[in-house]
Amino acid sequence: MIWQYARVWLPNALEVWKPAELTKDYSPGDRVLFLQLEDGTDVEYKIDPQTKRLPPLRNPDILVGENDLTALSYLHEPAVLHNLKVRFVESKMIYTYCGIVLVAINPYESLPIYDHDIIHAYSGQNMGDMDPHIFAVAEEAYKQMARDERNQSVIVSGESGAGKTVSAKYAMRYFATVSGSSCETNVEEKVLASNPIMEAIGNAKTTRNDNSSRFGKYIEIGFDKNYRIIGANMRTYLLEKSRVVFQVRCPHSFGVLCRVGSADDFLCTGQGGIPVIEGVDDTKEMRSTRKAFSLLGISETQQMGVFQILAALLHLGNVEVKEGTMDSSAILAENNHLMVFCELMGVAYEDMSHWLCHRKLKTTTETYVKPLPKAHAVNARDALAKHIYAKVFSWIVDRINESLRSAIKQRSFIGVLDIYGFETFDINSFEQFCINYANEKLQQQFNMHVFKLEQEEYMKEDIPWTLIDFYDNQPCINLIEAKMGVLDLLDEECKMPKGSDDTWAQKLYNTFLKKSEIFDKPRMSNKAFIIHHFADKVEYQCEGFLEKNKDTVNEEQINVLKLSKFDLLVELFRDEETAAPTGRTKTTRPGQAQRDNKKTVGTQFRNSLNLLMETLNGTTPHYVRCIKPNDHKSPFTLDPIRAVQQLRACGVLETIRISAAGFPSRWTYQEFFSRYRVLMKQKDILSDMKLTCKNVLEKWVKDHDKYQFGKNKIFFRAGQVAYLEKLRSDRLRKACVRIQKTIRCWLARKRFLRMRRAAVTIQKHARGYLARCRVAFLRRTRAAVVIQKNQRMLAARRRYQDLRCAAVIMQRLLRAYQARQTYCKLLYEHKVLIVQRWVRGWLARRRYQRSLRAVVYLQSCVRRMAARRELKKLKVEARSVEHFKKLNVGMENKIMQLQRKVDEQIKENRELGERLSSTERSWAAESERLGREVERLRGAEEESRVAAEKLPSLLEQLSFLRQELETTRGEKEAVQEEARAYREENEKRVSELNEKNSLLMTEKENLTQLIQEQSKKGFLKRIICVSVIFLHLVEERRRYQSLLSEYAQLEGRYADLKEEMTLTTGKPGHTREDSSYSSNGSEGTFSSGLSGSQGRNSSDVTDMSVLLKLQRRVTELEQEKQTLQRHLDKREEVQEDHARTAAELKTAGRAELDLVALKRQELESENKRLKTDLAELRQSLATVSKSASAKTPSSPGPGSAPYNVLLEQLDSANEELEIRKEEVLLLRSHLVRQEANSLAGNSPHCSSDTLALETLWFTAGYYTTPDYHTLNEDGELWLAYEGLKETNRVLVSQLQMQDRDHEEGLEELRVEVCRLREENSQQQQLISQSLLLPPEGRVDAGLQHEITRLTNCNLVGSLRYTVTNHLAMMPASNRGSHSLPMSNDWDLMEQQGKQDKMIRKLKKQLKTYMNRMEEYEGQVERVVPDPEPGTPGRITRKERDFKGMLEYRRGDESKLLKGLVLELKPRGVAVNLLPGLPAYILFMCLRHADYCNDDQRVSTLLNSTINSIKGLIKKKGSDFETVSFWLANTCRLLHCLKQYSGEEPFVKQNTPRQNKHCLTNFDLSEYRQLLNDLAVQVYQQLVKSMEETLLPMIVPGMLEHETIQGVLGSKPTGLRKRTSSLPGEAVYTVDSIIQQLSLFHATLTQHDVDHDLIKQVVRQLFYITCSVTLNNLLLRKEMCSWSKGLQIRYNVWQLEEWLDEHGLSGCGAKEMLEPLIQAAQLLQVKKKTEEDAQAICTMCSALTTPQIVKVLNLYTPVIEFEERVPTSFIKTIQVLLKDRVESPQLLMDAKKIFSVTFSFTPSSLALETIQIPSSLNLGFLTRV
Repeated sequence: MIWQYARVWLPNALEVWKPAELTKDYSPGDRVLFLQLEDGTDVEYKIDPQTKRLPPLRNPDILVGENDLTALSYLHEPAVLHNLKVRFVESKMIYTYCGIVLVAINPYESLPIYDHDIIHAYSGQNMGDMDPHIFAVAEEAYKQMARDERNQSVIVSGESGAGKTVSAKYAMRYFATVSGSSCETNVEEKVLASNPIMEAIGNAKTTRNDNSSRFGKYIEIGFDKNYRIIGANMRTYLLEKSRVVFQVRCPHSFGVLCRVGSADDFLCTGQGGIPVIEGVDDTKEMRSTRKAFSLLGISETQQMGVFQILAALLHLGNVEVKEGTMDSSAILAENNHLMVFCELMGVAYEDMSHWLCHRKLKTTTETYVKPLPKAHAVNARDALAKHIYAKVFSWIVDRINESLRSAIKQRSFIGVLDIYGFETFDINSFEQFCINYANEKLQQQFNMHVFKLEQEEYMKEDIPWTLIDFYDNQPCINLIEAKMGVLDLLDEECKMPKGSDDTWAQKLYNTFLKKSEIFDKPRMSNKAFIIHHFADKVEYQCEGFLEKNKDTVNEEQINVLKLSKFDLLVELFRDEETAAPTGRTKTTRPGQAQRDNKKTVGTQFRNSLNLLMETLNGTTPHYVRCIKPNDHKSPFTLDPIRAVQQLRACGVLETIRISAAGFPSRWTYQEFFSRYRVLMKQKDILSDMKLTCKNVLEKWVKDHDKYQFGKNKIFFRAGQVAYLEKLRSDRLRKACVRIQKTIRCWLARKRFLRMRRAAVTIQKHARGYLARCRVAFLRRTRAAVVIQKNQRMLAARRRYQDLRCAAVIMQRLLRAYQARQTYCKLLYEHKVLIVQRWVRGWLARRRYQRSLRAVVYLQSCVRRMAARRELKKLKVEARSVEHFKKLNVGMENKIMQLQRKVDEQIKENRELGERLSSTERSWAAESERLGREVERLRGAEEESRVAAEKLPSLLEQLSFLRQELETTRGEKEAVQEEARAYREENEKRVSELNEKNSLLMTEKENLTQLIQEQSKKGFLKRIICVSVIFLHLVEERRRYQSLLSEYAQLEGRYADLKEEMTLTTGKPGHTREDSSYSSNGSEGTFSSGLSGSQGRNSSDVTDMSVLLKLQRRVTELEQEKQTLQRHLDKREEVQEDHARTAAELKTAGRAELDLVALKRQELESENKRLKTDLAELRQSLATVSKSASAKTPSSPGPGSAPYNVLLEQLDSANEELEIRKEEVLLLRSHLVRQEANSLAGNSPHCSSDTLALETLWFTAGYYTTPDYHTLNEDGELWLAYEGLKETNRVLVSQLQMQDRDHEEGLEELRVEVCRLREENSQQQQLISQSLLLPPEGRVDAGLQHEITRLTNCNLVGSLRYTVTNHLAMMPASNRGSHSLPMSNDWDLMEQQGKQDKMIRKLKKQLKTYMNRMEEYEGQVERVVPDPEPGTPGRITRKERDFKGMLEYRRGDESKLLKGLVLELKPRGVAVNLLPGLPAYILFMCLRHADYCNDDQRVSTLLNSTINSIKGLIKKKGSDFETVSFWLANTCRLLHCLKQYSGEEPFVKQNTPRQNKHCLTNFDLSEYRQLLNDLAVQVYQQLVKSMEETLLPMIVPGMLEHETIQGVLGSKPTGLRKRTSSLPGEAVYTVDSIIQQLSLFHATLTQHDVDHDLIKQVVRQLFYITCSVTLNNLLLRKEMCSWSKGLQIRYNVWQLEEWLDEHGLSGCGAKEMLEPLIQAAQLLQVKKKTEEDAQAICTMCSALTTPQIVKVLNLYTPVIEFEERVPTSFIKTIQVLLKDRVESPQLLMDAKKIFSVTFSFTPSSLALETIQIPSSLNLGFLTRV
């Protein structure tokens, strides 16, 4: 019974099937169904009363778009067609599974789904795990071949234009890629090269396809024991030669004819319409075809021969035959086309023209020549062309097989069958008959294989099965190939002398018309017959069957061709009868002497087809059915009618029918339980999941025939999954209704409670309002009573107040009168007292004024006398030295020094005087006594004379004093006025000085800000330059490490081949290599090894070619490695020079900044001092003004000493300000020059232009490093380019330096001119000021100016000295000295480098000798003295001082490395050892060899160590602990070589004891590079081993496992696992990934791997996790859902938590997960409106446009409530992202390995403290 709203499919003439929905319930017995179409049209569907067949039901929307058609619940034709349409048109997916068949629809558009990353993504995957793809089928075939050791075959079929050849081509490309290494070998290239050749020769243009394959081919690709391609073999079937004479495509196979004319000039190429195909470059195709010819060993001469024959065939088709008389024909003389044909073929023109129109007949007695009619002559001409073309085709196939044939034994093969599909045209002839016959055989084999697989599946699950009725086409095959079948009758008719198509048709009618049901005769024709094939019935026209089956050619024409002078043509027809049979099918055999033994085309095709079927039956087949979507070649457009025809013809619907007849839907118990758990109750869930599922099915599905329980799966019949989905949807809908009911109840109750609270609130407010109204009424009543009371009281009070007021007025008047009387009396008495007071005061003031005037007069006299004394004292002080010391503060130090010297001299003079006085005292007494007497006499005489002279002088002095007194009084007023003017002028100057000071402060702040900005800019520029160089270095490091990886792979491949050759030859022999082998000499070692192997195996030509190619490849790689090594060394030297120069510039810049800060402080101190001086001047002026006004009118004037001192101080302050201005200018210019020099000095080799270019590239965003080494093999172009680039650098740097020098010279001249101008103005100012000063002031002013000038000169000199030293420290290239050419600079630099190396070596030796001398001296000093006699001597043992070295004998290197490297187990002994102990032991042995100055032992030890580690890593490369252990030890050994090298950058953190342990005799920088390369190889092997361990966990843990139970639900896909999916596989979760990461981290930490290196490893692992997860997400449709996005985000969060727990958040691993995070967010965001599209474009910055579009196309709803992404939304996304510049890559490169860097990590462990455990068995080592 069908209920209302059920959805069904209705037949339709245009769309084949149309969807509809029931509007009424259907009950059994109803004859009409009432339906409604999707457009709203109501229709009635009448049910056939006999069959009572109802229309097929539609699948639920959740099942639409499935990867596998057999996963559909309802399996029928409309469901298949609709599913294919949804996937092809809406989701843009061209591949779909149908059981074991891959359905491929031709998209008529190039898709980015066949790249190498897609191949690697499908490699190793199960067929059902990924989205359908041709690569999945190829991987399944390759995996089954390797696992089951059974040959495989891939059968690709379909009609013309469906894409069969392309699918077969991609399958072969997949085998060629996955079977070998990453780069294709020569054999693989040859296998792929056969495709363009066969397309060029065997394809033609048809009405349905522009490049249709007109032959079938079966290519067997052979594999060796390692499952690598070793060769191939090709077999062809039924070449459709008739296409040669019509519908031949012009270019490609006949491209050479473009030289002689256009395609329309020839009859053969002009019949097919337009020969040019849009979008196809025929020239490029022709070039690729010729390249393929050359690769397969067909020489240029043979290629030109093939083209010559094809050109001749075109001209042969243009030969015009004229009709003659009497049933004859002829060719006109000198026919141009025939002449060209004969010339190209090398045959005689007369013979060919004769036999084209005649035929030789032989009888028993005679032979005669018969002319041919025109029709027969034309047929003979075409037959000859087809025969020659078939010969050329066969010859090319033979050459291809010869080139692909291998001498190595083939272990297995995979066959790829590219054969025509079922064809039916308006006119079907012999070719269509053979094609359909072949498809009948293939369909029979396909049906049997499908039935066999179904039977095996049922038997494996122990399910009872019955025979399924399927279409058996054996009767049709018997009709064609059985005895007296169609082919036998055709061969019999061909043997008849007068056999014809009509007689053959009559035989067919007589034989099969009434006996066979699948044979029929057309009603309106007697020359045709109909065969009912499995796909459709086909009407064949009998005309031409006999001629095509016989395939006869005129023997005389063949004989003419055999006499040709053209070697290739003669080779084609040589030994036809005795030719050995090859693996391919002979399509034609021309008539020979033994005519009876000739086989017809039908017989040959039947035999070859039987051979093909035997081959296919011996293999495991894999089917690919190609579908042509439409006849208009429109991309992604599906024509339902054409699609259904092909689905019926290719057997897809038959597969569906067989599957539907049994149990098509198959679920594991876990999948069923997870999906339909909603149908169970809690009590139904048991511990046994299988029993739980049984109980549920018995409860809900009453008919037990609808399902069966197997061992691991539950099998359902068609429609049961849809029924279960309906039950699940109903249960979920009921649950939703219950949830809605509960929520609505909760909402209603919540609303009710809210309304109740509102009602209570309203009531509360209403009652409050009424209460307030009652209170107001009561208040109004009480107020009225109060008002009445107060009103009455007021009236009584007014009456009382009136009476009281009258009484008070009367009292007031009486009292006022009495008061006025009293007042008049008191006033009179007061006036009398005032008169008395004034009189008494006037008398007292008269007495006081008289006394005051007397006192003032006395005070003025006294003060005048004191002023005169003070004036004289000031005059004396003005002329004293102490005063000048106070005024000239700047001279204080010098004066103090001079005073000290004077004091010292005075002290010495005093001492000498005391000595002289002591010696002269003895005789001085006598002379004094005599002199005393003489003086007494002379004194008397002098007193008389002085008294006479003293009188006139005293008179003159008295007159002078009187004049001076009057002059002083006159000048008093002038001095006061001048002092006032001076004060005003001084205040102006002070204000000007304040303004200048503020300007100087502002300028100082601006200069400080400018200095800071310039320092920031310089720092940013240096950062940009360093970052550019760092990116360049990282890119170079990545390329170098990739070359190291490739070199290691080739080295390993070479060793494997060498071992294999040794095993193959079986000759015992051992070749010992030099122990001093290193990678520097690897080229010679490889060459010697190869030459030796060549000498031993010279007989094996194939192996020698491989070895020669390997040798050539290794040589090229060695050259590239050395070139890259030199380039990297140069880069590193440049980087070191940059770092050194940056450090020097940083130091110099710091010194300059300190100098600037010091100068700034000096300026500030000077400014403070000037301010102090100004304050003192102001105070002194105020003091002078007060003293001038208070003391005496005779104050100092302008010419006095204090006045001049003040002027000099102001002038000196102004000069100091000018000097400070000049200093600021000099500092500014110096800072500008320093900044310019710092920018110019960043490159030590004049590379400013390079830095500028690199900075420009860096800021533009497209900085890349071109791979110059790929320009040519010798590197000459690269060297020339480097030379030109270096020359350009030199020229540009010289020009820049000249410009910079010119600008600096101009700047210096400008500064000098400014300085001279300022000096000139100062001199003029000094002269003008000195003219106004007195002589003494002029001397002081000149002295002050000279001191200031000298100070300025000293400051400028110090600045110049600093700049000079800075320039001297800078490289010569930055100082602008270009006197020497660049070559001399390089020579000098090389000489300097050699001298530096020699100096370092001599210093090390000197240090060694000094240490030995110190030890010897210490031993001499520590000699014990002889004991005293009689006392017994004691012997004390000295404590031995170890030097951190290990001594070993020569030749013990092998024992050392065997115990320390080869036999050391990280899991056992090494766990308990000191981390890095093997590295320390090796380095201590190396130190002893260096201490002994034994270079042979050093090189032997290092080379043996490197080779031993390489061999161990190669042998145990998959053991993570071993690889991680030796990565840590290799890095530690590398760090030890650096730490103890004695080089300055590496010894900074060493202790003094460690510095004594540095290497002394040898420079091991080259071996450091070798160890660095070894560490890179070990790191890459570590990443590979970790990737191998982690890779199986990523997809199950990150995508498949449901960590959040209950949120996710697996969609009912019903995907059956293919044969490669084995049961019992481990279940991985995200916890498994985290545990494995923790194990990796713990092991690396335990082995003491550098923390920075651990960060790089974790970053690489997270990139692999992200890339693998995202790639699988993009290739798995069922994973793109909302719930899966939630799961991914949860898993990513767990990984981020792991990073935080281990302190690895800053290693960049989280950034590696960003694409995966954005993909998960894309699955969860809203995808409807344009705003959503813009948000998606903004959010998905780490995803490319193809990835975003792919995720949106793959988005699949898991539940019915989700919706698919509309196509319009995806188009909106594409429009918004069209301007994004990004890579068009769809998948991430999962094989990418980031470049690794080993940062220097010194060890604090002292070497002398290291003890060697006895477990290492290194007893032969001795500590030194």
